Amino acid sequence: MKNIPETSFIKRKRNELAWDIVFLAPQFIIYFSLTILPFLIAIPILFTDQIGFIDTDIDYIGLQNFVNIFKTPMVDMFLPAVKKTAIFMVINYTTVYIFGMTLALLMYEIKSKLKKPLFTIIYIPYMISGLGIGLIMLLLFAKDTGSINLLLLKIGVIDNAIDIKNPSVSAWAFPLMVGWRYAGFNMAIFLGGLLSIPAETIDASKVDGANYLQRFWHIYLPQMFSSIMIATVICIIGSWGVFDEAVGMGALAANKNVRFFSVLLYKIGFAGTGQSGTLAEALTMAMTVNIPLLIIGILLSKLQKKKQI
Repeated sequence: MKNIPETSFIKRKRNELAWDIVFLAPQFIIYFSLTILPFLIAIPILFTDQIGFIDTDIDYIGLQNFVNIFKTPMVDMFLPAVKKTAIFMVINYTTVYIFGMTLALLMYEIKSKLKKPLFTIIYIPYMISGLGIGLIMLLLFAKDTGSINLLLLKIGVIDNAIDIKNPSVSAWAFPLMVGWRYAGFNMAIFLGGLLSIPAETIDASKVDGANYLQRFWHIYLPQMFSSIMIATVICIIGSWGVFDEAVGMGALAANKNVRFFSVLLYKIGFAGTGQSGTLAEALTMAMTVNIPLLIIGILLSKLQKKKQI
């Protein structure tokens, strides 16, 4: 075999590195601009009494904001929003498997030309605006004119129209709506894990007489661990950042049942004038919740790497 000159090898590696930088630079710039930079800007604000971004009369108050968010009246808004979002996160996580895993298994087993069109149809809700999804839900379940309410009343399934703004209805309707919207996204994550399983492993289990449920528990799930961890991290973080769908269902207006943590932060930090809170207090709330979420994300990432070894 002909030896490649060392200078040529080094030049080729430098070219590869240069192209890697070219492809990664846009993503890194966007991530730094929209995530890292705002985080760095927010840190000094935590220790001030800044009301809004245009506030120029700012004083240093130390850790007082961390005290304020656990005192009346802030705690009466902070803790209920945290509780409501935590409940939503748990229910939302179940929809990840109800919709995402089920559809991934279905797409994995389908051996038909309909697979590609079906994949596109399932993925369409994810491409629709979350704000639009929320507004559609309000229109479909409007008490007097909602299409689904009128249909269910007409065929006799229900006696009274479903009130989408009722607390008990919102508790399950909102997670189902979000789960339906992200069904295609979660399906793609799980489908990637399924497709990474060697076909020989599945064929061998079939030869050994394993039924579908046994293959799912002992073959599919263990080898999909990375996909499960990715879906878990995205669901946890996404649940605390859900905003568009809630606004579409009236979270900024009269529907307090979908006023989740991210909506509260907006109302206090951006929509308020200092009467119901300040920008600094909103950022303090965000930091108080985000640090535990960051720790959970790191622990899950370490668990994923440990399982891969």
